[in-house]
Amino acid sequence: MAGTTPRGRAERRSPGELESEILATLWATEQALTPAEIQSELGDGLAYNTVHTILRRLHDKDLVLRDADGRRGAYRPVKNAAEMTAEAMHRALDRGPDPIAALQQFVTGLSPEEESALRRLLGDGGA
Repeated sequence: MAGTTPRGRAERRSPGELESEILATLWATEQALTPAEIQSELGDGLAYNTVHTILRRLHDKDLVLRDADGRRGAYRPVKNAAEMTAEAMHRALDRGPDPIAALQQFVTGLSPEEESALRRLLGDGGA
């Protein structure tokens, strides 16, 4: 049985992996979700307390808003997935000793569609 240990229990996810899964669940909807709603979406026998703990961590990191949309105990992401990815890319460039070299390496790994989109964005004065 894939995804389970020999004793039949689900494999433990890392906190970072759970954070990503919970954020993806929140990004997939237009409404704020409660921990119980997120637990239901994720399934896999994930405990309510685990979901609640991860949401508190995300709130402490200013990645989600609590009591969003006037729903007590409901959470909504502060930023969408594209905004968070762009911020992570900027942080990675800022940490490296040679951001231009990093960009060159990044661009060489783009698919033709991604390269075309990047050329359009740069040509239109975007970015």
